[in-house]
Amino acid sequence: MKFKHKYFDNKCILNFSEEYVCDAQSLLTCDAFIELFDKYLTYAKENKYDIYKYLLEASDNDIEKMTHDCLLLYKLLLVMDAEEVSVDYPNLRPYLCDLRILLRVVEGVYFYWRRLQRYCIISNSEHKTGLEDAAFLESQENFQRLILDTYRQLERSLGHENNVYRQIIAGVNAALSLNEGSIKLPSPYEELNKLSVVERVTIHPPFITYSKQNTRDGVFNEVFENPILDKNFDEDEWYCYPIRVGSLVAFVYFHEKFMNQGVSLCNLFSMAEKSDYDGRNPDLVFVFGCEDVEPRQCFYHDKENNIMVGYITQDDKYDYFGYMKKMILTLHNLVMINNDKLPVHGAMVEISFKSGEKKTIVIMGDSGAGKSETIEQIKALGKKHINEIKTVYDDMGVLYIRDDGKVVSSGTEIGAFVRLDDLETGVGYREVDRSVFMNPDKVNARIVTPMSFWRDIVADYKIDYFLYANNYEDSDDVLGFFDDADSAIEVFRSGKRMTKGTTTEKGISTSFFANPFGPCQRQEQCEKLLDKYFNLMMEQGVKLGQIRTRLGVSGYEKNGPKLAARELFDNMTNK
Repeated sequence: MKFKHKYFDNKCILNFSEEYVCDAQSLLTCDAFIELFDKYLTYAKENKYDIYKYLLEASDNDIEKMTHDCLLLYKLLLVMDAEEVSVDYPNLRPYLCDLRILLRVVEGVYFYWRRLQRYCIISNSEHKTGLEDAAFLESQENFQRLILDTYRQLERSLGHENNVYRQIIAGVNAALSLNEGSIKLPSPYEELNKLSVVERVTIHPPFITYSKQNTRDGVFNEVFENPILDKNFDEDEWYCYPIRVGSLVAFVYFHEKFMNQGVSLCNLFSMAEKSDYDGRNPDLVFVFGCEDVEPRQCFYHDKENNIMVGYITQDDKYDYFGYMKKMILTLHNLVMINNDKLPVHGAMVEISFKSGEKKTIVIMGDSGAGKSETIEQIKALGKKHINEIKTVYDDMGVLYIRDDGKVVSSGTEIGAFVRLDDLETGVGYREVDRSVFMNPDKVNARIVTPMSFWRDIVADYKIDYFLYANNYEDSDDVLGFFDDADSAIEVFRSGKRMTKGTTTEKGISTSFFANPFGPCQRQEQCEKLLDKYFNLMMEQGVKLGQIRTRLGVSGYEKNGPKLAARELFDNMTNK
């Protein structure tokens, strides 16, 4: 990647391999800072800040002179105090008449910078004049220190002495280590081979991102012509993030406008190692952010190369992490169905009791049904009796038949993408040191946090409870079990729920097998799988039932999952 820096959509990307500053003077003279300062002045002017009026008067209404003088003043204040500058540079005295206002200018630029979503990249392909991968972590720490030290020195030179220091994230929020052109895909994907591949990611929590949407809409439809045919990809704008989705390998290609969505993948999926895909095609290819004639979200089965392809266009309506996550899982699920495995939209945990007994629970349901919330409540209620709760999956898993004929389950993700609104008070804050927060001030605010190791989620797990999360019925009969497979299939197939604002749907809705991400598009195949797996689970002693979380019932948003968790916990412990 050849660019030095970019500012767009409240984001900043710094290319440390092309330009890396090591001292305050270099920082204040580099192109990235000069452009930042210009952007701040424009911002101050648009908001009619009195500091802009002050600077304009000091420059005799000469905007070009104002910018030049302010940048010079910044550099001088690194080595001189305000009084010394006033004596040695009389042409700058008009700016130094009111040091309180000038101090606000310094603070304003600093705060404007911190409000941006800030990223850096480091490439590893060839020798450049900038910084190489050997100092990937050190470069970020040094840059962070440089920003803080420069800001504080400017404050001191203007007469402000700090007695409280806040070591906040003043550098970048996240960093990507890249390897250029390290993936070789067959026709018709050659255009993707030139793009940089993410090899390592650093995030500096709390990592807070904002997107233009905070709900997802629609379903992914199948198309019968490869959507990436004849598409061009600018090497300076696109990134490839290789991930493991359960047992599959996916190459996720995202445009820089969706950088926040791409970086957030690190908390949700395990990054694939080169050994996972070297010498073979990936199972999944997902392109997120192509410019196209009209907005669309679709998938295509490339049977010739045995690749499931996902495609979402570059449009503000798709600027939400839910589109990234759910397309990846849809592609995974389609491959599973083709291999006679049954995808499950749900959450699964293995509970190890202090008595030595283990119980494995799957709670199935569509978005907002109360799966994760009920499991969080089990964790809180069972502290005295539980040694460990291992999260196998929090959103999507798969049922399959082991060689010994036993129905088992495994997961897809190492993390969770959870509504902050529905978590027990304080849970989000306890995870602040390693999480990604999305739109935290809006309805349907989300947190993406790591929960498990990849080898743990892809292991075979027997199932003790397979439950449907009923969030819409107000009933004291919280936990019930089915006597036969057909009755269970009827409830699970209907996928009924009260919507919770996670999508644009309203009221009671239904979706085939509570899973619009694969089974909905392959209903005929899944009907046979439902009959096969539910009958086998019933024969093998799995408790098939439904649990009423009442998450969609007014007044039970918090207490409903807690009551459901208590009933299930008592059943597991035979109380």
